[in-house]
Amino acid sequence: MSLYDIPLRTLSGDPTSLGTFEGKAVLVVNVASKCGLTPQYAGLERLQQRYAERGFTVVGVPCNQFAGQEPGSPEEIETFCSTTYGTTFPLLEKTEVNGPGRHPLYTELTRTQDAEGESGDIQWNFEKFLANDRGEVVGRFRPRTEPEDAELVAAIEAVLPA
Repeated sequence: MSLYDIPLRTLSGDPTSLGTFEGKAVLVVNVASKCGLTPQYAGLERLQQRYAERGFTVVGVPCNQFAGQEPGSPEEIETFCSTTYGTTFPLLEKTEVNGPGRHPLYTELTRTQDAEGESGDIQWNFEKFLANDRGEVVGRFRPRTEPEDAELVAAIEAVLPA
């Protein structure tokens, strides 16, 4: 199954898919508002601003599966992200990334290996998956990898379509 074909919902509940971003490089990140890694939102937004005009977007996927660190309603999540970090990248609805309720998007994403050759469950909030402009996952970066880490930035630059 192509990532583009998986039905998704925006944070406001509207139907969407990653097919909306066909032709762009996409960084999919499971996010949370009350996590020690939450300041990564700032770096994600800087990536969004730096590369958007070159055919790139971050897609945030709120998840409450890790110590209940994303307890908010869609409205609370949107307000937090926009007022605290000035986020402009799209956010999807709150999603399960592990376990029996794992969303089909994450069924596909978690097949991807990280730099150490490990695939499988999401370890924590802010795990990152990079897809090229054809929707092929080309990289997996674990939660502690900062958005502006040199390796991640190089991977993004390598798949920018423009």
